[in-house]
Amino acid sequence: MKTYILYNKKSNNSAGAQAAEQLRALWSDRQPEFIDATSLPDYAAFFAGLAPEDEVCVCGGDGTLNYLINHVDCDKLSNTVYYYPAGSGNDFWTDIGKKPGDAPEKINQYLQNLPTVTVNGKTSKFINGVGYGIDGYCCEEGDRLREISDKPINYTSIAIKGLLFHYKPTNAEVTVDGKPFTFPKTWLAPTMKGRFYGGGMMAAPHQDRLDPKREVTCMVMNGAGKLRTLADFPTIFKGEHVKKKIAHVMKGKTVTVKFDRPVALQIDGETVRNVSEYTVQI
Repeated sequence: MKTYILYNKKSNNSAGAQAAEQLRALWSDRQPEFIDATSLPDYAAFFAGLAPEDEVCVCGGDGTLNYLINHVDCDKLSNTVYYYPAGSGNDFWTDIGKKPGDAPEKINQYLQNLPTVTVNGKTSKFINGVGYGIDGYCCEEGDRLREISDKPINYTSIAIKGLLFHYKPTNAEVTVDGKPFTFPKTWLAPTMKGRFYGGGMMAAPHQDRLDPKREVTCMVMNGAGKLRTLADFPTIFKGEHVKKKIAHVMKGKTVTVKFDRPVALQIDGETVRNVSEYTVQI
């Protein structure tokens, strides 16, 4: 049996390699082989070349996991896959009940039966959530700031400035398992496989990623003005926003969200620009 550490050196503002080094001590008895995932030309070929008893530890952020599930058929994967967080948000790690510094966790069960999202004609899997609205705007603005500066990105600050000055709410049409809803003045409309996204926002506090019904949660935050929304927005970090009048929660297997103008969207933290609608299926 061989053990491989597949690490993303670009994770967390290029601190991924440093995080991977921590595994040398944690897994010193395994004598793992370290592989830079950014230099790996074909994930599928790498996993196909493994012996059935070989094990892999993926070391990176939520985006690294998203890349894995979209380049390897994890439903048919026979190898044991572990995960060790090395991202900036690490929402998946938080959602499965882990803390910084915990040992790598086996994640095969979390890589199976994942939902897909179709955006601008492209369909892909996701592991945490699809953010649409001001959350997508925050990722878009974070990408812009990252291109011009190496300073850490403060998404909370971006969200506050967006709410007050830059982001304009939209009218939304949401269809869940064929049932239509209309939401004017919509600020957020994510659909979640897990509870967390955006570096600690508990958008769907009652969502279970291992739900035997295999449903996802769509949460819409709408109807209020800037100041009211700004006052209630921090409650999303503890999942208490769902108790507010501005939040609406729907569960199902197929979710379509349409906005009346194109805005940015994020999938497991990766930005997609100029999106007018998305569809999630599980």
